[in-house]
Amino acid sequence: LVRRLAKEHHSAALQQLASRIAAVQKFGASAGEDPFAKVKAMISDMITRLQAEAGADATEKAYCDEQLDKTQTKKAELEHDVAKLTSKIDQASSKSLSLKEDVKQFQKELAALSRSQAEMDKIRYESHQAFVEAKAELEQGLEGVRKALSVLRDYYGSAAAAASMIQSSDAQPAQPEKHAKASGAGSSIIGMLEVVESDFSKSLAEIETAEDTAATEYEKTTKENQIERAMKEKDVEHKTRESAYLDKTSSELSTDRSSVQAELDAVVEYLKKIEEQCIAKAETYSDRRARREAEIAGLKQALEILSSETALLQRQAHAHLRGVSRHA
Repeated sequence: LVRRLAKEHHSAALQQLASRIAAVQKFGASAGEDPFAKVKAMISDMITRLQAEAGADATEKAYCDEQLDKTQTKKAELEHDVAKLTSKIDQASSKSLSLKEDVKQFQKELAALSRSQAEMDKIRYESHQAFVEAKAELEQGLEGVRKALSVLRDYYGSAAAAASMIQSSDAQPAQPEKHAKASGAGSSIIGMLEVVESDFSKSLAEIETAEDTAATEYEKTTKENQIERAMKEKDVEHKTRESAYLDKTSSELSTDRSSVQAELDAVVEYLKKIEEQCIAKAETYSDRRARREAEIAGLKQALEILSSETALLQRQAHAHLRGVSRHA
């Protein structure tokens, strides 16, 4: 029976027990030992051994289940933490990159604004210089014309007064024709100069108006540019500061992730060892338990059979002894 159990379950321990039982049966009686008692003891010892192994296996199974559960749970938690940190790092890096692109764009716009303002300053300066020169020329010309007019008016005005006084006296002869022509020429010159004076005044008023308009437009645009520059510079400052903060945050998160990843790597390595110890076996725990239970049940059956046979032999021997006693 023991040999059959060993063969069914491919058990080296039971095969060895069967061999030992066979040896006891063969040589035990000649050595003066009770072979049945010896075999029973051997079977009982094997049952005890198998039960101890089953208990140890159950303890190991409980340990394995606990460690696998804890380690897998820890692994899942760390994987979640790594994924969460990675997401935060990606978001911070993406936001920082976007802010840096905004800063580059603002810096380009500020550079363009500086170039535009510089060009406008140059044009305004040149325009103002041209105005100053033109104004000076016009004022100088206007002053000259007005002086000439003043002289001519004074001259021809005094001549006309003198002629009037002469004509009012009956004793004086008539005014010469030459003097009349001179008075007419003077009036013509004065009229021409008055036209020139009017043109100079008009031109001066026009360039002054144009200068005032250009200056007002320049000051307005310059003020707008200053406001725009201040706003863009503030944006650059704010976005640069925020980008730096995000870079710092990303670096700190990367350090945290490296730490968590190192812990995760250690947990994965430990889980691999536990799985090799508890899972990667040719025979599962349930198979081993079923086999041991079958082996123990078989050995107990063998022990019962052996005990029955021993009791039968003992009864037969006792009956034989009683028969011998009656014949004696």
